[in-house]
Amino acid sequence: MRLERPDTRGRFAGFGGQFAPETLMPALEELESEFAKAWADPEFHAELDALLRDYVGRPTPVYRAARLSDQFGLELYLKREDLAHTGAHKINNTMGQALLTQRMGKSRVIAETGAGQHGVATATACALLGQECVVYMGEKDIERQALNVHRMRMLGTEVRAVTSGAGTLKDAVSAAMRDWVASVADTHYIIGSVVGPHPFPWIVRELQKVIGEELQSQMSGKEPNRPRPDMVVACVGGGSNAMGIFYPYVGSDVELVGVEAAGYGLETGQHGASLVAGSPGVIHGSMTYLLQDDQGQILEAHSISAGLDYPGVGPEHAYFKEAGLVRYESITDDEAVAAVHLLAATEGIIPALESAHGLAWIAKEAGNLQGKVVVLNLSGRGDKDVEQITGPDE
Repeated sequence: MRLERPDTRGRFAGFGGQFAPETLMPALEELESEFAKAWADPEFHAELDALLRDYVGRPTPVYRAARLSDQFGLELYLKREDLAHTGAHKINNTMGQALLTQRMGKSRVIAETGAGQHGVATATACALLGQECVVYMGEKDIERQALNVHRMRMLGTEVRAVTSGAGTLKDAVSAAMRDWVASVADTHYIIGSVVGPHPFPWIVRELQKVIGEELQSQMSGKEPNRPRPDMVVACVGGGSNAMGIFYPYVGSDVELVGVEAAGYGLETGQHGASLVAGSPGVIHGSMTYLLQDDQGQILEAHSISAGLDYPGVGPEHAYFKEAGLVRYESITDDEAVAAVHLLAATEGIIPALESAHGLAWIAKEAGNLQGKVVVLNLSGRGDKDVEQITGPDE
């Protein structure tokens, strides 16, 4: 059973909550109240819907990958979030939260980013609405996602390098949280996924579920060339693109598969598969599944994909796992890179490394999916990953 809203403690059947400093509790309460009012306001929806249509380019199309369908022996469709403005699904969330920031009368926005797509999407929304913007990004991710760093700076955003820890997404979230504690009076934190303390997982889910709602309309089964899906597949890091496409289908007869990063292999311990190989605990203000040792210390994640290089996952995904509503699998770095090359050479589409994890799982399981209608959420384009995959000299 899917839950329209978390309970009064901000929990999805035990997962979620507000494990946050006392200084943030008033801001979290204000945010929940303001979002609830905005989400019930037709004027807010009209403004957001107009921006999603005319600025972001929604609805994004659904494309039948004919050559891969023949190769795999199934019907493969791609939900083209890579064609949304800025090149990924992240803009759906940032546009809504930037409007909410404006509604709350706050002038400054902070955000975290791993692959850089959320940072670019936040910078874009802030440039459009005239808001000051600071994005925290791990130094390792700054190196491997240099293109997106340049894009953010062109959009007028300050990118702050985070050198603590492994210099990846977890550390960027921690730095942004510290900033918010010190600046909450005039600053809104646009968190990039369905993670963090309540009400963030609920807010981001509501802003991203447009993906799945569009897909239901586009593939309703009423047209011969648009059959209803048997299965929907999406990559899972923090989990916003997966939540966005899964949520409208939860509890239906459509099978839902989330694919995490197996990194160098689950057996190596160097991966980002919180749901497949982790256990319940608290990270960044929320009870969820995460990677931790026997003493409860958070372990460093690894993925070639910066957006999946995170040791936790959104709490609603943890609920889906334990309730048996979604199946979670994992794919290695090498399998994901091979899938990037496969889609590029076969369909002329270069996917983000994150999205390629979902395609790699479909390719791997194709023998068990014969004749099925399978939709992959192509959550982002791969421009940002080309140099990392090919090397600087190719």
